[in-house]
Formats: sequence, C-alpha cells, structure tokens
Amino acid sequence: MPSTTVFNLAGEALEELELSEQVFGVIPNMAVLHQVVVAQLVNRRQGNASTKKRSEVSGGNKKPYKQKGTGRARQGSTRSPQFRGGGSVFGPRPHPYHHDVPKKMRRLAIRSVLSDKVASDSLIVVDDLSLETPRTKDMLNILDKLPTIEGKKVLMMLPKRDENIILSSRNIPTAKVQHVSSINVVELLKHDYVVMPVETVRWIELVFGEGMSADEASRKIAAGAAEAEASEVAEAPVSETAETPAAENEA
Repeated sequence: MPSTTVFNLAGEALEELELSEQVFGVIPNMAVLHQVVVAQLVNRRQGNASTKKRSEVSGGNKKPYKQKGTGRARQGSTRSPQFRGGGSVFGPRPHPYHHDVPKKMRRLAIRSVLSDKVASDSLIVVDDLSLETPRTKDMLNILDKLPTIEGKKVLMMLPKRDENIILSSRNIPTAKVQHVSSINVVELLKHDYVVMPVETVRWIELVFGEGMSADEASRKIAAGAAEAEASEVAEAPVSETAETPAAENEA
C-alpha cells in the first residue's frame, strides 16, 4: 500500500499516511493519459475564427472593366478571391471543437497522474493548509520549508475555498491554488509538486476510489470534520473558575 509523509507548515514530518492503492498506487496508463490531455486541450478552443466568402464581402457589384478589348483577363467583380480585398476561399468558419471522453477514462487518467506523483515524491501532504491573514511572505515561507525545489511549479489543492490562501499566493508566479473539485489532468501535469491537506486526500479517495459524487464526498468530509471538532470540545478540560462565596448577612 502506498504511503506518504504528512508535514506541518513548518516543514516538520508528523506521521506516515497510508494512501488508497486504488487511487494512488495504479500503474500509469499513458495511452489514456494522452487521450484525456488532448481532449481537454481541444475542448478549451473557442472555434470562433471566421473569414468572409466572396458573397459576404461588401462591394464589388460593378464589373471592373468591359469584357473585351482591354487585353486583360475577363473579370466580373473586384471581390473575387484573386483580388486584394476579395473573399476568402476555404477559409476557417466558426465551428465547435469538442472531444468527448468517457468518465471512466478521465478518472483513470487522474489516478495515473496521482500515482506518478506519489511514486516520484511530488505529492506533499500537510496536516492543515491555512493562514490567519493573507500575506504573500508567509506563503513563501511555507513553500520554502516544505520539501519542494525552488523555482518549480506548485499546485495547492484545497478542500474548501480559503480567501487567505488565495490572496497570499496569487502574486507568486510558480504557485497556483485550486479547489479539489476542479482537479484535472492538465493542471496536475503542468505543476511539478502538488500540495494538499489530509482532507483533500480523503476527498480524492472517496470520489476516485469509492465512486462517490463530488457533493457527497464534500458533505461526508464536512460531517467528519464537524464530528471531530465536537469530540475535541467535549474532551477538552473544563477550566475551573474560582468563585468566592457571598458573605452572609450578619444579624
């Protein structure tokens, strides 16, 4: 079973986290990975390139010169393709670019990339990824302390939106923050390291391992976090408050 080290924000190793063999321990399927990447890049194209045919170009209604006697080739319009300003022949027309890939193939591609990240020690798991205030310098300090190589691209995947993390990293050219529900193959391959908290790892295992939907996994993670917080509050020692007894009224 694959495993990885859990770090804190100070870069200290805390424990070993066992990962799902079904998600983080598969053999990468390069053929499926290539097909999913091509499909994702193709689907990003807008397909709005357009040119005008000779029937769509304005003007050119008058015959430029008489049919015979000029020694030149006969012409009926100055908007023919051979004229400057004329229509285009076989030019691009607006059309959709779409390449559909089955859901199982998309998920297999993501599992392949995640397994490769684990095998190459490029998946960095932290116990918690949060900041009290948005500050770029604090984010740079966190990235410096984590086992990443300076100058390499880092993708941080959060289980829920955190404005402090987003604002702290948006001025760092080598860092990008993304919600885990937007996980995709191209972003995983573009970045050298993937940093995620333990909750994100569990979300990925629920969705890509157990087949849950994104909403179901988010609700289960949120319920588990709330239950853990409630148990911590219940187990916390109650602070004893010193109460002075009220003085009795003397008769």
